[in-house]
Amino acid sequence: MAQKTNSQNKSQVKDIKYYQKKFWKVFFYGLGGVFLFFLFASWGLFGAMPSFEDLENPNSNLATEIISSDGVTLGKFYNENRTAIKYKDLPKSLVDALVSTEDERFYEHSGIDARRTLGAAVKLGSNGGASTITQQLAKLLFHGEGSKFLPFRMIQKAKEWIIAVRLERQYTKNEIIALYFNQVDFVNGAVGIRSAAKVYFNKEPRDLNVEESALLVGMLTNPSLFNPVRRPEKAIKRRNVVLGQLVRNNHLEESAKNILEKKPIVLNFHPESHLDGTATYFREYLRDYMKNWVKENKKPDGEEYDIYGDGLKIYTTIDSKIQEHAEEAVLAHIKNLQEEFWIQQKGNKNAPFVNITEAETDKIFKQAMKNSERWRILKADDKTDEEIIASFKVKTKMTVFTWKGDRDTIMTPMDSIRYYKHFLQAGLMSMEPQTGQVKAWVGGINYKYFQYDHVGQGARQVGSTFKPFVYATAIEQLGMSPCDTIIDGPFMIHKGRHHVTEDWQPRNSDNKYRGMVTLKKALANSINTISAKLIDKTGPEAVVELTHKLGVTSEIPVQPSIALGAVDITVQDMVAAYSTFANQGVYIKPQFISRIEDKNGAVIYEPVPESHDVLNKDVAFAVIKLLEGVTEGGSGERLRTEGGGSGDNRWTGYPYMFKNPIAGKTGTTQNQSDGWFIGMVPNLVTGVWVGCEDRSARFKSITYGQGATAALPIWGYFMKKCYEDNDLQISTDEFQRPDNFNIKVDCWTAPKHVAKDSTDTEEQNPDEFGL
Repeated sequence: MAQKTNSQNKSQVKDIKYYQKKFWKVFFYGLGGVFLFFLFASWGLFGAMPSFEDLENPNSNLATEIISSDGVTLGKFYNENRTAIKYKDLPKSLVDALVSTEDERFYEHSGIDARRTLGAAVKLGSNGGASTITQQLAKLLFHGEGSKFLPFRMIQKAKEWIIAVRLERQYTKNEIIALYFNQVDFVNGAVGIRSAAKVYFNKEPRDLNVEESALLVGMLTNPSLFNPVRRPEKAIKRRNVVLGQLVRNNHLEESAKNILEKKPIVLNFHPESHLDGTATYFREYLRDYMKNWVKENKKPDGEEYDIYGDGLKIYTTIDSKIQEHAEEAVLAHIKNLQEEFWIQQKGNKNAPFVNITEAETDKIFKQAMKNSERWRILKADDKTDEEIIASFKVKTKMTVFTWKGDRDTIMTPMDSIRYYKHFLQAGLMSMEPQTGQVKAWVGGINYKYFQYDHVGQGARQVGSTFKPFVYATAIEQLGMSPCDTIIDGPFMIHKGRHHVTEDWQPRNSDNKYRGMVTLKKALANSINTISAKLIDKTGPEAVVELTHKLGVTSEIPVQPSIALGAVDITVQDMVAAYSTFANQGVYIKPQFISRIEDKNGAVIYEPVPESHDVLNKDVAFAVIKLLEGVTEGGSGERLRTEGGGSGDNRWTGYPYMFKNPIAGKTGTTQNQSDGWFIGMVPNLVTGVWVGCEDRSARFKSITYGQGATAALPIWGYFMKKCYEDNDLQISTDEFQRPDNFNIKVDCWTAPKHVAKDSTDTEEQNPDEFGL
């Protein structure tokens, strides 16, 4: 019996040792397997792992920022609306909310929270995941959403742990928090905390208060579910959970939490779009420029920069305040003038077109149809031209632009074309003449609906704003001065002279002649016969040559008629040309970029201004004095008067009452299709054009279509705003007179009897060109 008991005891001991041996064998094999599993994962056998360089420079798909000269973000180019931010720019409340809610032991672990991971494993994840902030960052940076398939999910989790540990070695805790906030998606087009703060609250992250920080951190669990725009009730509950976590972690008093919990969500929702915001036309011009820039300025490895994902910072010359004043002036005046345009088109059966045939109207409509997005889409669907044209005659729901806001309506696409042809358009550019820096760029009235840029894209006939180029040529080549006199009388250039194919006899707008006049008075009153006589003396070739030296890139016909402005030139080129006079005869090509930095802040491009001498200082100053005469007693005099005149209800912002020296020139083209004004003070040159998209859509009378009414009020309104803004320091000084200046510019003038307004009608009428 005793032997049997001993035998059983030995057997039990043997069994225990066997199972112990088995256990340790399985344990060590398992441990080894886990070790090998993580080792193989780190080697990339289960899929590529980020290299040291990848960890150092993670691919973060950062938006390119467009920054004004005064440090304001004008807009972005992006695939994802994400802009990087540094830890020092994050408010403490935001960091505390993140750590308290997402990873309470963040500052204690090295990427993996063992206690939290074990707890999640025991509860099989029923109380949520165990991912630390660093693990979440690893997932965001390198492999995105996990697989639903368990074996793959295990592999991804292992890789996530390995990457998290590596990130902890590579970055400080503060850097990890900044990286995390730069990566997370807050929906509504906001990726990263800076975009989120801007989109939801229209402020920088550093300005977020406690409840705003809690709201944004609360979204991180499920941005769509806790979207404060669409689900404010859920967003409030989640925000209050975050506030509770702040209390639990001693970052907020219970009493303060109780107050904040009762507050409603107050959003200042500003979703960002390429079509909205400040300087939209300029940003699109810049985008086109950058498409060529990336081909000519490549990365050190030879690859092209991606303006949508490489996080470039483009520092522009645009001044955000000057741009704001320019946009306000354009919108205020065009809205006012548009009312008059609608009034004048009443009763016009072919509105807004004036004096054109049915065939010419059809041609305009066919061209508009072919340029439309509707035509492009239907053509891509293999529709015939006949089918597409038929679709333009079918009524459909659409949203259209009005000066009172977007309007939902029903009309045929053909009717919408005619409707949009009614709208007056505008272009404005301001430039600092001494540096060539572009300070404001307004290419139209609304980029969402009218995307044609009337500053850099659209060349329009310039009318009398071309005349200073003729006068400058005469002063330079013939040694004339602004005080020299010339007879205003009937004049003809006969067939064969200066390439004229038939006799050309220009007429003055009032069909009157003034006899002997000074050049200064002739330009101030835009006397056509004087311009014709001057170009006859210099020859059109000399005028064309000088105009090209002034930076005008348009093709200019070598004909005497150019003296009256029968030339198409962009606003950009006209402003640069006039700036040469204000810059003592030196042309500087317009500059709109000051520098470009990569995402790390290294300067990768800094343009060198392009300049060349065109005129000597004396000639340039003489032209300035000529142009001052325009605002002292000519077609630009309403910048100084206060009496009003015909149509003064459309002189937006009048009276302007400027007392300082202003050099400028109005321009009106044949049939008043285009109105121009280019005005200069010593440190700012601004050009304005106004007209409809089609030249045949116009005012019937010169009262409202002339440059003094259509364009000059924008300049006056704009400059009043600039002068009221003391930070801008726009000059009210005299233009700099060259040393030893010896051209006579101070001319005697007879005493003047001023009527209510001496500029009721400007220089041109429908017969101006005499063609």
